[in-house]
Amino acid sequence: MGRWMPDAGERLERAAFELFAEQGFAETTVPQIAERAGLTTRSFFRYYSDKREVLFGFDEHLPEIIAGIMAEADPTLSPMDVIRQSLDTVATTQLAGQLDYLLAHRQIVDSDDGLRERSLRKQAIMTEAIEQGFRQRGLPDLTATLSAHLAVAVFAVSVDRWLELRGERPLTELVHEALDSVRAVASGSLGQ
Repeated sequence: MGRWMPDAGERLERAAFELFAEQGFAETTVPQIAERAGLTTRSFFRYYSDKREVLFGFDEHLPEIIAGIMAEADPTLSPMDVIRQSLDTVATTQLAGQLDYLLAHRQIVDSDDGLRERSLRKQAIMTEAIEQGFRQRGLPDLTATLSAHLAVAVFAVSVDRWLELRGERPLTELVHEALDSVRAVASGSLGQ
């Protein structure tokens, strides 16, 4: 086996997912993941600090991705329109073809309290990045903060619905429904 294998990170992620699905997150060890991937435990730690990071390694790229998406939004758009356009972009580029992965990911995360807590950290990372993006667009602090929290809430609710429906409806459609519901709540136009 070669010392530096170009697909080692992907192999480790695939092996971890298989083991988490087969025997559970808590029961899976780093040496088992490394062995399944055909690598050493030492190699595992070159890529990940612990087995949780296999599930959340992508998080470090979120601020950069969010900044890029928000920077591309037309500067004349309202915060709600920026949210809509940005979430549409995420749905059609970042999450396209990821339904099975996200279903498996959610099942693994839901099985462990520590992973659910780590998932909340991911939402906080997203919120901070979106808030920064809105500030860079010139929004006042309060509006930037509220808009960021709203964007993450709409995203989370929409993705949860999409996964519950097993992708039977497009994610963009669910995002639009959620945003329309927020607008109805804000305007007081919902029936009691």
